Amino acid sequence: MSAGRLLSVLLLLQSRGRMSARAIAEELGVSVRTAYRDVERLQGAGVPVCAEPGRGGGYRLLDGYRTRLTGMTEGEARALLFAGLPDAAADLGLAAEVSAARLKLLAALPAGAREEAARTATVFHVDAPGWYREPEQTPYLPLFVDATLTQRVVEARYRRWRAPQEMSRRLRPYGLVLKSGVWYVVAATESTTATATATATATAATYRVAQVLDATLSDERFDRPGDFELGAYWASYLADFRARRYTGTATIRLSPQGRRRLPDNVAPEVVRAVDATATAVGGDGWVEAVVPTESTTHACGELLRLGADVEVVAPAGLRRAMADTVGALARAYGVTGSA
Repeated sequence: MSAGRLLSVLLLLQSRGRMSARAIAEELGVSVRTAYRDVERLQGAGVPVCAEPGRGGGYRLLDGYRTRLTGMTEGEARALLFAGLPDAAADLGLAAEVSAARLKLLAALPAGAREEAARTATVFHVDAPGWYREPEQTPYLPLFVDATLTQRVVEARYRRWRAPQEMSRRLRPYGLVLKSGVWYVVAATESTTATATATATATAATYRVAQVLDATLSDERFDRPGDFELGAYWASYLADFRARRYTGTATIRLSPQGRRRLPDNVAPEVVRAVDATATAVGGDGWVEAVVPTESTTHACGELLRLGADVEVVAPAGLRRAMADTVGALARAYGVTGSA
């Protein structure tokens, strides 16, 4: 028998009112027989649980009875931040704690506020991952949660895009960030923490949790720098990422249809650049604009999504790459000349 489960039954009846044994069982993930036994144990402990037979009946607490046993455990208090993010809580291994914390909060509210909170919960839903992408597999995310909260070093093997692709690091996790459905761990390493004069922000690096190939939680402890603030670090990291991302520019022409399709196919920075620099060319609605670009390969792939609704004017290398790609596509489809 679980004392925690009995408390959950009690809080369910307090926050929901009348519930059938089947509803209790489904809520707690147990059998109906177990739900009956739990209710009987509550009654045996002196809790005034009333049974109402017949259709629409069930169990309820005696009118006016309220328990004050709503204290939260440490894990439930940690999980409270993710009460509105069930998928994130599940990723972090906190789904059960979030459910228990939410139940305790509802049970502690007066009836009117409890009903309003329950009604609010039915009209808001957060779905963090972006469209057209499966959620990433992050088996080591709970380990990094533990390491971050207990300030323990993690021995990790990590895969990155540049050579050497696989590397081993002793990480000191400072925090975790969920960005567009992707989890990142912000951590310091042996090499970056060796300089005593370095600032906390300078010593931290960002690792995509899904790219961690193997991780082991060690017993070695570390001190999180007192001047490190996760939100400020992340804002600085994003600003630096944007500055490093775009290394050139291109002049392009867009049809009216191409401009309408732009937000669904390119980064927001490109859309803003078009809005800021677009000038009309000809009388058919086409515009010419200067946009930021990464590499030639990346820009070619991104702009080709717009098909015939975009034309690259400059630079010559990007224009040639577009033409070569279109030519290769034409040959692949057996098109050798104008129709």
